[in-house]
Amino acid sequence: MIQIQENISLQYFNTFGIDAKARYFIEVSTDEALQELLHHTIFRNNKYLILGGGSNILFTKNFDGLVIKSAMTGITVTAENDDFIFVRAGSGENWHQLVMHCLQHNWGGVENLSLIPGTAGAAPMQNIGAYGVEIQNVIENVNGIELSTGTLRTFTNSDCHFNYRESIFKQELKEKYFISSITLRLTKKKHHLNTSYGAIQDVLKQHNIAHPTIQHVSDAVIAIRQSKLPDPRVIGNAGSFFKNPTAHEKEVELIKKEYPSIPIYPIGNQNVKVAAGWLIEQCGWKGKKLGNIGVHPQQALVLVNYGNGNGEEIFQLAMKIQASVKEKFGITLTTEVNII
Repeated sequence: MIQIQENISLQYFNTFGIDAKARYFIEVSTDEALQELLHHTIFRNNKYLILGGGSNILFTKNFDGLVIKSAMTGITVTAENDDFIFVRAGSGENWHQLVMHCLQHNWGGVENLSLIPGTAGAAPMQNIGAYGVEIQNVIENVNGIELSTGTLRTFTNSDCHFNYRESIFKQELKEKYFISSITLRLTKKKHHLNTSYGAIQDVLKQHNIAHPTIQHVSDAVIAIRQSKLPDPRVIGNAGSFFKNPTAHEKEVELIKKEYPSIPIYPIGNQNVKVAAGWLIEQCGWKGKKLGNIGVHPQQALVLVNYGNGNGEEIFQLAMKIQASVKEKFGITLTTEVNII
């Protein structure tokens, strides 16, 4: 029998630490429990929100509906051959702990995604990525349950329509499927290491590591992230608040005349990605504190809740940052964090 709670604070279920309340709240640990929920009057008569680790969400108000949190756990090997192993993880598994589990078994492919907050189920939804790797590089399939019918469906990698911080689960199928598990395709040997990001190379050189392993890469990524990003358990935040925007080369050439050091990354079709953190920093926001909230002093992409801040304050700060970047550079920033 499922148990739906009422008027529950979501402060400990979102990494910003915003004390919004859910009218109804349930943690679902099995497919059977979810199927039971789908027939419940509270589910049928209310709007709902599926919550993973709460690491990519900003509550600007109370949620007058049902919050469904995945508590589906378990890591199992579903198949393997000489070169690859296929690892299924329940959607409620902590993402970083899953990465650590893979490293302990010398399974390669996710080491660059170390220390990213959130859950396994949220990872494909957001197409999480860091240091030259995205989860689309290792996803074999995603298992989901259609919330309107209770039908189970397996999505192949191509079915997921992955793009930069995007997937079908954030677009056409947003809030239509509950992700129950994901399966990763990982290497057992001859790991392809991605150390192309300079920061990783710098850390490896500092430790005199000429022939890195996947563990070395993970350690380097963790060191970099810890040096740049605040721990949400200490200072409320959701990591990068904005996506790196895409602009046309001609557009950026005009900006380069005044700002020759603007960091850009070619992505083809005469388009480049621009470092959003750099744009924000040039507008003078880095380290700015406004009462209980602000912009992190070491990473301008990260908005923070120093304690007792509310979601509306953080949202208004984000809008001011967007407006100033647009005015100064003519580039529109879009949020990576979901605003509720």
